[in-house]
Amino acid sequence: MRPGPLRCAVWLQLAVACVAGAGAAQDPALLTLRSEEVSRARTRLERGDTLLRPALDRLLREADSALTAGPFSVMDKTRVPPSGDRHDYISLAPYWWPDRRKPDGLPYIRKDGERNPETQADYDSPRLGRMIGAVNTLALAYYFTGSERYAQHAAQLLRAWFLDPATRMNPNLEYAQTIPGITGGRGTGIIDTRELPRLLDDIALLKGSPSWTVRDRQGMREWLTAYLQWLRTSRNGRDEFAAPNNHGSWYDAQTAALALFLSQPEVAREILESSKMRRIARQIEPDGSQPLELARTRSLDYSVFNLEALMQLAELGRNVDVDLWHYEAPGGGSIRKALDYLAPYADTSRKWPGRQITPMSPSRLLAMLRLGELAYGDPRYRAFIDHVAAPLARVQRVQLLYPPPEGAGLAPADARPLSPADSRDDEIR
Repeated sequence: MRPGPLRCAVWLQLAVACVAGAGAAQDPALLTLRSEEVSRARTRLERGDTLLRPALDRLLREADSALTAGPFSVMDKTRVPPSGDRHDYISLAPYWWPDRRKPDGLPYIRKDGERNPETQADYDSPRLGRMIGAVNTLALAYYFTGSERYAQHAAQLLRAWFLDPATRMNPNLEYAQTIPGITGGRGTGIIDTRELPRLLDDIALLKGSPSWTVRDRQGMREWLTAYLQWLRTSRNGRDEFAAPNNHGSWYDAQTAALALFLSQPEVAREILESSKMRRIARQIEPDGSQPLELARTRSLDYSVFNLEALMQLAELGRNVDVDLWHYEAPGGGSIRKALDYLAPYADTSRKWPGRQITPMSPSRLLAMLRLGELAYGDPRYRAFIDHVAAPLARVQRVQLLYPPPEGAGLAPADARPLSPADSRDDEIR
């Protein structure tokens, strides 16, 4: 079968990038991803690797679509935060709803795990999510192809959200996750920026692009420095630091990643060392369960969600010689035991014993299983990917971020079409 026009274009882009020695061909200094893994994926693609090609094809389709996304800005809203400054970010707590027993619906009441669609109504969190998602897609496409148009649009999106005086966000989350009738903002809202560590890697992937200038890099460092200072000193920041569950884990991941990006390794090391007892020891039982997350109405989602944060902390720890991957708490809890507890549920035929009011795609577990395989050298995790989630894995970005061994292809029977649920990105906060 002859390759179609899209596939030919993909390989032409890769060939041009390889021959021209584009800026994207430099190995990036990554924090949450592994530079050697994405570099290995790119090298294999340049050699014509067919195992990784479906994931690249999908990435480039999404990147071409992202070229028309945005720009996004906190100034797009008509809603005015309590400060009176629309440059301030504001969002609505997702699981809080109007009280139908009250004429004005106030104060709102909590329905855990049930997302209020009002969160999408002129609040900043959907725009932030779309901006980060688009930049992530564009930065990866630039890295794998060297095509400057992807970097150019990613840079435009970053400038609009963080740098342009007319459209930039102020570096704080004072009004994140407001609850009408209760609070105008709370520490819990800091989880809204949990994808910032990923964004830092996206910025690293843009290194060498003329579209992301020295001035841009300096302006971004200034914004991130101010935001890290706010995270560590504000009332909301102190409240989130004290959170015992996934909120505390994601707070640590954000602050540690920002400290590393801003060349503050001692600050990052302090955060990561404290995560051993403050997060792993307090959150994970000897059998690998996470009681604080099991108490939720979406207990599988939240168990995965918290472990994602802990595994991100473990990856960040590799930058400052803090080994969270192999840490075992005095009580017996560890990241590995938490992964072993969850891994069998990549098989959707296994019934989750806890409460789970919405379905969760097994694709949520793919990156965790691949990271587990890399961190522990345990073939059991590869077996879960190959025998349970292989049809999902072939087009997922995990193929490009943590490429499987060469020759680990899919059997023809595995090549079924994906359903919408397979590629759904579950959103939790």
